[in-house]
Amino acid sequence: MSDIGDWFRSIPFITRSWFAASIAVPFIGKLGLIDFRNLLLFPELVFSRFHIWRPITATFYFPITPNTGFLYLVNLYFLYHYSTRLETGAFDGRPADYVFMLLFNWICIVITGLLMNMQLLMIPLIMSVLYVWAQFNKDTIVSFWFGTRFKAYYLPWVILAFNFIIGGSFMNELTGNLVGHLFFFLMFKYPMDLGGRSFLSTPEFLYRFFPNRRGGVSGFGAPPSRRPAAQDPAGGGAGGRHNWGQGFRLGED
Repeated sequence: MSDIGDWFRSIPFITRSWFAASIAVPFIGKLGLIDFRNLLLFPELVFSRFHIWRPITATFYFPITPNTGFLYLVNLYFLYHYSTRLETGAFDGRPADYVFMLLFNWICIVITGLLMNMQLLMIPLIMSVLYVWAQFNKDTIVSFWFGTRFKAYYLPWVILAFNFIIGGSFMNELTGNLVGHLFFFLMFKYPMDLGGRSFLSTPEFLYRFFPNRRGGVSGFGAPPSRRPAAQDPAGGGAGGRHNWGQGFRLGED
């Protein structure tokens, strides 16, 4: 048990909290400690009866049954793997910025869920994080099942198809990918690579709760420079474009 405890404590704080909640809440529903129907997102109950907890519990809850257990475990692994890589990579030492990304994605997903009557929000939020990681590491070659290898740029769409095959809804995965794309475009692509105005910035109060720090683990992709490509004296690489980070290969230490 000490090995499991050491492994759990080694997970970076934000990912560890998210990961723990995504285990605890489904098991609370599975054990019947709380009626699982109280954990789902029902728009009419949010607006008419002010069940304001439902957008939060629907983000962490996932029904664990013989038909959904494998899908749950696979996406729990995606949460751990790619959230850890982002928190210790592109957002290394900047927990407030990472929390802001999660909050922005979550708010967009909750709005979409309320409009489209989506009762479960766990997979969309995981997919949005995976999408952002793939954009930071888009030229990295990743390995998937049966030895298939391709650039990380295509990974969100491969996993969308994979989740659909093993029992996912397709709409959940698509929503996550689109929200992840929206965040990456507004936060990085448009203002930094295309020279447009910045529409998103981390609120100052988040820095008070999650101050920046130095000396963290890095090397899993880095955010692009805030300099527009036209002002880069080195030309920004081939064709004046930015280097979005090389990342790592799945399965490598």
